[in-house]
Amino acid sequence: MLHDALKHHRLILASGSPRRQQFFKELGLDFEIRLKETEEIYPKQLTGGAISDYLAELKATAFDGTLNDNEILITSDTVVWHNSVSLAKAADHEEAYAMLRALSGDWHEVITSICFATTKGKTTVRNTTRVKFKELSETEIRFYVDTYQPFDKAGAYGIQEWLGHIAIEEIEGSYNSVMGLPTHLLYKTLTTMVN
Repeated sequence: MLHDALKHHRLILASGSPRRQQFFKELGLDFEIRLKETEEIYPKQLTGGAISDYLAELKATAFDGTLNDNEILITSDTVVWHNSVSLAKAADHEEAYAMLRALSGDWHEVITSICFATTKGKTTVRNTTRVKFKELSETEIRFYVDTYQPFDKAGAYGIQEWLGHIAIEEIEGSYNSVMGLPTHLLYKTLTTMVN
């Protein structure tokens, strides 16, 4: 099992996301959390998954020169991609409302990238999941934004929250990836790295 294969390695999760931390615990992985502030700015010519790849790798670059030989650093980033626009974290109520109004009644992509960094280099993998929202009423959007204040989430919503329960009509891909971590790719990549 992966837990045993990792006994000579130290996993470092560079994420303050409680959802990502919970996934690690549920996978039975021993890990420590190390955080470094990273300004999430990317070149404007990047689109879709290239944005999440870039930002996941940027977060890992902040740790360059600080890792020990047995350490595996894991960083991640999620992008909500809709009509050729990246919907990042909303700055306030109005921006969150505008994002959800744009997503209402339509498909969007949730793209999550994971970067694995060691003293030998970096490997980045990504998952794309398509999500279809029902038509949302203004009352539903206002209730969700006011009650849940989803300002720490790409696209201004959490699939595991009230809006996810009432709005998502279809999903093509990984539910966990929409929550913020494609755990199947995490498991597969780590298994390949240590075997």
